[in-house]
Amino acid sequence: MKERVILHCDANSFYASVECAINPELKGKAVAVSGNPQKRTGIILAKNDIAKKYGIKTGEAIWQAKEKCPELICVSPNHELYETYSKKLHEIYSTYTHLIEPFGIDECWLDVTETEQLFNGALNLAEDIRARVKSELNITVSIGVSFSKLFAKLGSDIKKPDAITVIPKQNFKALTYLLPISSIVGIGRKMEMHLSKMNITTIGDLANIPTEILKHKFGIVGEELSLKVKGIYNETVKSIYEDELPKSVGNGTTTIVDIFTPKEVNDTILYLSEEVGRRLREKKLFSYAISVTVKTCEFKYEHHSCKMQAPTNSTKDIAENAMKLLNSFWDYKEKIRAIRICCSSLSTMPIKQLSMFDKTTKNAELSKAIDIIRRKYGEDIIKSASLKKANFLR
Repeated sequence: MKERVILHCDANSFYASVECAINPELKGKAVAVSGNPQKRTGIILAKNDIAKKYGIKTGEAIWQAKEKCPELICVSPNHELYETYSKKLHEIYSTYTHLIEPFGIDECWLDVTETEQLFNGALNLAEDIRARVKSELNITVSIGVSFSKLFAKLGSDIKKPDAITVIPKQNFKALTYLLPISSIVGIGRKMEMHLSKMNITTIGDLANIPTEILKHKFGIVGEELSLKVKGIYNETVKSIYEDELPKSVGNGTTTIVDIFTPKEVNDTILYLSEEVGRRLREKKLFSYAISVTVKTCEFKYEHHSCKMQAPTNSTKDIAENAMKLLNSFWDYKEKIRAIRICCSSLSTMPIKQLSMFDKTTKNAELSKAIDIIRRKYGEDIIKSASLKKANFLR
């Protein structure tokens, strides 16, 4: 069987780079995308590479950043612009392969196994992508080239900005096993803490632990993680043209400012649940399980999942289950930068109506009615009351 060739393309300092790309006056200057101090949202949301050299960090107050760099130029976020640039990136990627899987607004995995020979190898193909992005969009990408999604992602993180890193199967251990386990996407704060208690601090330490031990400790997540770092288990990159039953439907967001209170978190979960529920209902799917992923302002990940009592595609049910799960592991002592929810274990089987007073059925019917009204009169015609004042959301 032919060894797969996977790329991970990560747009460097995406928000700030896009702002610099559309405004030539910002070229060569320290730039940050930030909130508005007058609205108590005066923190750094993103910064370009020049600003990074001054030690400016995401999440710190604007006044702190300007103490480090008085010449720092702060601009307000423009998420519609960033979405447009993300689509342009995907258009470039789609000329190389149809196997494209987004990971957030600024990252993508590409499976180029069947097309890399057209460019005389994966390295040349990656270089072609890097050059086109710079030429056509005036921003840069870092690209990891490897045999699996995990190691391709590690490759794009190793060298930034505007770089290509190859991690071949022949020596992936030498190139990655000394990296900290926090380098792996999906290892959250609690898992890292548990692994540390087992004297596992590097990827190599993790690979040397028997898979059975990790499976016993962390379940299927531990088993898959063990096989991934050993280079045995390789996830597939999903096609943008796939029309088969999806394995999951998810939605995530990076908030305009870091959030902290239960009310802010609940509003964010509801905001995400509306889109997840709409997509499930659109495909006539029902979900039996849900997961929540939290990213802190320190860029630590926390991921948990559970089964739901009854299959659903109701926005209200999804939000309630997601909040119940999140509250089971989150203590609200750290600020949150991003949240993602995901519904899985999908089925086309409709919910059986037990009675006219069945809560799950009533919630599903209400969600369907809202979908019809929004399709007819526009997305903004009906909004949850709690979201109207949620100015930390896009």
